[in-house]
Amino acid sequence: MNAFKYKVTIKNGKLDLPPLDLPEGTIVEAILLVNEKPESEVDETEYLLSTEANRRNLMEALEELKEPQKYIYIDPANL
Repeated sequence: MNAFKYKVTIKNGKLDLPPLDLPEGTIVEAILLVNEKPESEVDETEYLLSTEANRRNLMEALEELKEPQKYIYIDPANL
């Protein structure tokens, strides 16, 4: 099985896909993932908190900020 990924916009009720180099009669199974908001309106915080793993990592990082002794200081002049 081959996979193709395209990000397209609906135009006049139809998917506006680029031409596919597939033989006539090829059976294609399509799964549509619909973005509820235009990409320009996706809230960064909402995106960062969208998965359990991200939420956990962000909460752990916030907790670590409460402990300055764990900070790693880097002098940009030494980079």
